[in-house]
Amino acid sequence: MSKAKGIPEPLREWQESGQGLPGEVDQLVLEALHPADTADHIEELGLEEQVKFIKQLPIRDAADSIAEMAKYDQRDLIERLNVGIAARILEYMSPDDATDILEDLDDDLRETLLRQIKAEDREEISTLLTFDPETAGGVMTTEVAIVRDNMTVDQAIATIRKEVEDKSIPYYAYVVNRRNHLVGAVSMRDLLISRPGKTLSELTDNQHLISVTYNVDKEEVARLIAHYNFLAMPVTDFDHRFIGVVTVDDVIDIMNEEASEDMQSMVGAGTDETVDSPWKYSVRKRLPWLVINVANSAISAWVVHLFEGNIAKMAILAVLMPIVANQAGNTGQQALAVMIRQFATEKFDRKKSWEAVLREFKIGLANGICIALLVLLSVFMLTNNSVLAIVMSGALFIDMVLGAVVGGAIPIILKEFGRDPAQASSIFLTTITDSFGFLSLLGLAGIFLL
Repeated sequence: MSKAKGIPEPLREWQESGQGLPGEVDQLVLEALHPADTADHIEELGLEEQVKFIKQLPIRDAADSIAEMAKYDQRDLIERLNVGIAARILEYMSPDDATDILEDLDDDLRETLLRQIKAEDREEISTLLTFDPETAGGVMTTEVAIVRDNMTVDQAIATIRKEVEDKSIPYYAYVVNRRNHLVGAVSMRDLLISRPGKTLSELTDNQHLISVTYNVDKEEVARLIAHYNFLAMPVTDFDHRFIGVVTVDDVIDIMNEEASEDMQSMVGAGTDETVDSPWKYSVRKRLPWLVINVANSAISAWVVHLFEGNIAKMAILAVLMPIVANQAGNTGQQALAVMIRQFATEKFDRKKSWEAVLREFKIGLANGICIALLVLLSVFMLTNNSVLAIVMSGALFIDMVLGAVVGGAIPIILKEFGRDPAQASSIFLTTITDSFGFLSLLGLAGIFLL
C-alpha cells in the first residue's frame, strides 16, 4: 500500500523547476509512493520530463511504475526511451504487462525491442503475443508457482520458496504431472498445514478442478472468477496442458475496461478511446456513427414534416413533442442499461433474455400509466383542453411502452446478429422513440383535435 498520499515536496519542486532529479530524492520518492501513485504523477509531466525521470529511477521501480500508467502514456514513453533502456524495463515487468505494451507498438519497434530482451524473457513474451488479446491467453500471466504431483509437501514448499520471488501468484501452487497436464491447485495454507510426507497427488485427489482453455473470451473468464470467488483461474491448452493463469487483478481491469467499452459503444464512441487518445483517432471512430445519426434524425424530421400542417394549426403541439420523445427515450435508456449490464455479467441465454424484454414491457406499462396520468392532469390544468390532455397522455403512454420494449430488445437483436450488444444501441433507440413519439402525438392530434 502507498505510504503517503500526494506528491512529496522534493518531487513537486523538481517538477516545477524542470531540472534533473537529484539522486537523494530517488529513495524518498520510492518510499513515499506506490508504483500506481508514481505512475499518476509521471503522467502529469511532459514527455521529455517523463523520460528524464524514468532514466533516474532504478530499472525495477521504473518497470513497476510504467506498468501502472495509462495505455497511451505507456506507448509514448516506451517509444521515446532509448531502445536498450526500454528493453531492460520490459524485462523487469511481468510478461503479461510487457506483452500488453508491445502489442500497442508498431511492428518494427516491437521486433527491435524483442531482440534486445534476453532470450528467456523474449521466448515467454513472444509466446504471449501469439494469443488473441481478447481471450484468456491474451490476459494471462505465466509467472506462477508450478509443482509436480509426485512431490511431497516439504519438497513443494522448498520449490516454491526458491522460486516465489520471481512469481506474481504466491497464494496458489499449480500441480502438474510429468506431461505438464494440470491435475490440481493447492493453496499456501493447505501446504503449510499438511503432513510433511504427504504427496501433492494425495492433496489433489478427487479435487473438482475448474479451468479454461486459452481461447475462452476474457469476459467469460472474468465472469467465472467472480462466480466462483477465485483469486485466479488456471488456463490450459486443448490437451489440458497448463500454460498460465488469469488473476483477480486482471479481472478488475477486464471489468473496468468492458464497462467503459459498453458505455462508450452505446453512443458510438471508440471502445478503447480515452481523453489521452489522439484526436484524429477519435474522429475516425466517432464520425461514421454521427453520419448514421444524421440519417436517423432525418427520419424523425420527415415524420414531423408529414404533420407540419397540424403543427401550424395548433402550435402547442410543437411544445409538447419534446416531452413525449425525451420521456420515452429515457425509459428506453433505463431498459437498455439493464440489458447491457446483464450481458456483461452473465452468459447469454436467449430464453432468459427475451423473458427480460417481457419484464421491461410490464415495467413500461406500469411507469407509462403513472406518467401518463401525471401528464394528463398537468396539460389539462395548463390548457383547460381535456382532449389535448388525453391525446398527449395517450401518445406518451404508447411511446414509453415502446421505449421500454425496444430498449430491452435492441441488445438481444445485435447479439443475435453477432454484434456487440452495446454498439451504438443508444443511437438506434433514440431514432425509434423520437420518430414514433412524434408520429403518435401528431397523428392522434390530427384524428381527435383537428
